[in-house]
Amino acid sequence: MSLTDKAISRIRELIQSGELPPGAKLPPEQQLAAELGLSRNLMREAVKALVVARVLEIRRGDGTYVTSLEPGLLLEGLGAAVELLQGDTLLELTEVRKLFEPVATGLAATRISGEQLAEVERHLTAMRAARDDVEQLNQHDAAFHRAVIAATGNQTLITLLEGIGSRTVRARVWRGLVDGDAAARTLAEHEAIHQALAAGDAVLAQAAAYVHVSTTDRWLREHYAQATDSFTDPSPASGEPE
Repeated sequence: MSLTDKAISRIRELIQSGELPPGAKLPPEQQLAAELGLSRNLMREAVKALVVARVLEIRRGDGTYVTSLEPGLLLEGLGAAVELLQGDTLLELTEVRKLFEPVATGLAATRISGEQLAEVERHLTAMRAARDDVEQLNQHDAAFHRAVIAATGNQTLITLLEGIGSRTVRARVWRGLVDGDAAARTLAEHEAIHQALAAGDAVLAQAAAYVHVSTTDRWLREHYAQATDSFTDPSPASGEPE
C-alpha cells in the first residue's frame, strides 16, 4: 500500500467510525495532517482522491466536507467503468443483470404507484411509436427500465442497475433487433412487464423481466464472435435495450 493509500484509509476510517459523518466539515488541512501523523502533501493527495471518489467535496472559500455518501453519489462512477468493459466481461455483465433485474422488477410490482405506472406506460407508448428509430427506441427503453426500477424505492438497487446498464451495448442490441426484424418481439416483452406491474403480480413481473433480459443475453452470445471488436462502439447512446 502506498503512503497516499494509507492516508486515504486514515480519512476513510474517520468517516466509517462516525467521527466525520455525512455533511461534516474536515478540520483545516494542517490540523488534520498533524492529528493523523501525515505530511500535508500526503493529506492533500488523499483529499484529492476522495473528492474524485465523491466521498469528499471541496467548497471554495469554505473548506472540505464529507458528501452525503448516498448510493447515487458514491456509485456514480460505476456506469463509466462498465462502458470500458470488453470481451467476455460483457457477457458476465448480462449474467449480473439476469440475477438482479428480474428480482427488482418483481419488487417494483409490489410497490409501484399509479403515477409511476403511468410513467412506465408513457415510455412504452413512445417505444411503440419509435419502433423504426433506433435512437428513440434506445432512449425510451432506458427510461422504461429506469422507471420500473425506481418504483422499488431502493436507492442502492436503482444505482447499481443504472450503473451496469451499458449504453453502447444497449444501442448495439437495438440496432441488431431492428435490422433483424425482432423489435416487435422485444416490444411485446416490454408490454408483458407493464401488464404484470399493472396487475401488481410480483411473480409474473419477475418472470417477464427474466425473459426480456434473456433476449439481450441471447443476442450478445449469438453475435459475440463476429462483433467483439465493435462492443466498444464510441457512438453516443442514451441507454441499452434491457
